[in-house]
Amino acid sequence: MPETDFLAPYAAHSAQGRGRRVAEAPPASRSQFQRDRDRIIHSTAFRRLEYKTQVFLNHEGDLFRTRLTHSLEVAQIGRSLARSLRLNEDLVEAIALAHDLGHTPFGHVGQDVLNDCMREHGGFEHNLQSLRVVDELEQHYGAFDGLNLMFETREGILKHCSLANAQQLGPLGQRFIERTQPSLEAQLTNLADEIAYNNHDIDDGLRSGLITMAQLEQVELFARHRRAVDAAFPGLAGRRAVHETLRRIIGALAADLVATSTERILAAAPKHIDDVRAAPPLIRFSDAMRADATALKRFLYANLYRHYQVNRMRVKASRIVRELFDAFQAEPVLLPPDYQAAAGAPDRQARQIADYIAGMTDRYAIREHRRLFAIDEL
Repeated sequence: MPETDFLAPYAAHSAQGRGRRVAEAPPASRSQFQRDRDRIIHSTAFRRLEYKTQVFLNHEGDLFRTRLTHSLEVAQIGRSLARSLRLNEDLVEAIALAHDLGHTPFGHVGQDVLNDCMREHGGFEHNLQSLRVVDELEQHYGAFDGLNLMFETREGILKHCSLANAQQLGPLGQRFIERTQPSLEAQLTNLADEIAYNNHDIDDGLRSGLITMAQLEQVELFARHRRAVDAAFPGLAGRRAVHETLRRIIGALAADLVATSTERILAAAPKHIDDVRAAPPLIRFSDAMRADATALKRFLYANLYRHYQVNRMRVKASRIVRELFDAFQAEPVLLPPDYQAAAGAPDRQARQIADYIAGMTDRYAIREHRRLFAIDEL
């Protein structure tokens, strides 16, 4: 079925996209964004997400989310939302699956430490690193570096970007300079990401025992849907009660986003994706739901992300990343040959060190640290 039969006129139509950095013949049996999705799934960086931290270190339990399972959940939520709004599901899926490709080991602490280490060499932004992965670091094709993705997919991956970096990105960086918007698909994936991580972090936090149902019932969004579960299934407890509550929260967030975004789109009346770029953000929660979601995020930050046991992991992870960077910077010969820059190029060498560390899984970073600093490891 042609995209024009079911997509809104202001959605991202793959046949009308801004193209790839290196021109390629169009795919014969799939859309341009389906090709992007497939290249992402087959990339090395995508496979590594299985062993990268979400909140808990990968080896802390087999049932906790990783960057890979998180990305799959974002894609599922995003596709459902996109269909309701007549947006391009394939583009949403591609952005969702690629948005964390540049994330460091050990979650956000790894990113923060690498950014500090790279302060004199241009800094480190994980969204920009995800773009660097798909534009340069993946090595699969004879005709180009990276995955040569469509402009719209790359635009959606680059959710945040400093002004200094945007000025070096050409057309892709213009929206950060001109303060215009990306496609509705990119806007939607950003909020699907938020829906996914808020809810699965609750699930993992409860499973770990670091937070409790009693604590969560102080948060109105959770308490409201917990009461609905009690009314529908009196006496239901344990994992079933958790799942029933979370599925209602996800459903409420999704329904609110679709209703609010539909109203905003109708009011703005875009006729084409270029009208979307010139408009204010159109994919939004209502003010009331945004307040509820913000209260939930604040609860998770205070009670889960800064729990003393998570803090212990953060401190250990911070030490590992910083010591790896310092060791490689002091002695570049410790790096694999592909990551050793030419002599006299400190910024280039620092960036390659950052590429190497950012590409590590949690367990590989731990093992590499032991190889360098434990006397009995080789």
